[in-house]
Amino acid sequence: MVSVGVFDGVHVGHREILARNVARARELDLEPTVVTFRRHPKRLLLGRAPKALTSLDHRIALFRRAGIEHVVALKFDEELRAMTADAFAEEILRAGLDARQLVLGFDSKFAKNREGTPQWLREHGWPVEVVDQVIVGQRPVSSTAIREAVELGDLEAAAAMLGRPVSVLGRVVHGRALGRELGFPTANLNLSHELHPPPGVYACRARVVGTGAGPDGSWAVANIGSRPTVAPGGDGLPTIEIHLLDWSGDLYGQRLEVLFHARLRAERRFEGVDELARQIRRDVGAAREVLERDGIGSGTASGS
Repeated sequence: MVSVGVFDGVHVGHREILARNVARARELDLEPTVVTFRRHPKRLLLGRAPKALTSLDHRIALFRRAGIEHVVALKFDEELRAMTADAFAEEILRAGLDARQLVLGFDSKFAKNREGTPQWLREHGWPVEVVDQVIVGQRPVSSTAIREAVELGDLEAAAAMLGRPVSVLGRVVHGRALGRELGFPTANLNLSHELHPPPGVYACRARVVGTGAGPDGSWAVANIGSRPTVAPGGDGLPTIEIHLLDWSGDLYGQRLEVLFHARLRAERRFEGVDELARQIRRDVGAAREVLERDGIGSGTASGS
């Protein structure tokens, strides 16, 4: 059972497709499978691509949670761009995956000139189930609409369309360890590959993705921005630092997913590290209040 698409964000519309894929696969004793692309096809087709809501690693993790057992990530290059629908269906779907049936979105199109539509597939003997467009708050759900909401900092609207909190996934890298000196050790992520909310301080949860030991939903405070107090006049590139409230340990090299629940305040410059430490202490208290008020659970076991 195969579904094809970019699936950026793996939002509620995508999840309807994945749910039908898994359900039909179980009925027919098939393997639920997704064919996706390593990079957005628009990078080649238009020379530019939108900022990704989810990297390939993040998408695969979300596919797994949805019950997808097999993921094929194609490189969208000139060869794939020139592949006809017939060649795609025969070489990739039939010969490569032994596909029997497909579950596709209402706007699904693939192959040269986007001729690989559900109608084309049916005309060529492929059983296809089409999942209708999903509407949330009287607005069609799309990756574009979610990007707009995230960029505006509208976490509530974005979460409604995602069906989950806005999140990012990155590998923990070494920083300056200043947070540890202040009594608030942080995990530092590089967000160059995923869209993130605007600069500010956020109440979050964090969990390790993969086989490593680490937090699984631990409450956290995240700062996104340029760290004007400790790095004035820096390179201007945004960083993200996460302080875990109920977990401690070595996360270097682990993949950490951060789920944003509420914005606490804007980022600003303080007179010195002592004032910064006092504000972080207040941020921690505010995060606990928000997460407890909203009934957000906290865990400490290994993630997946």
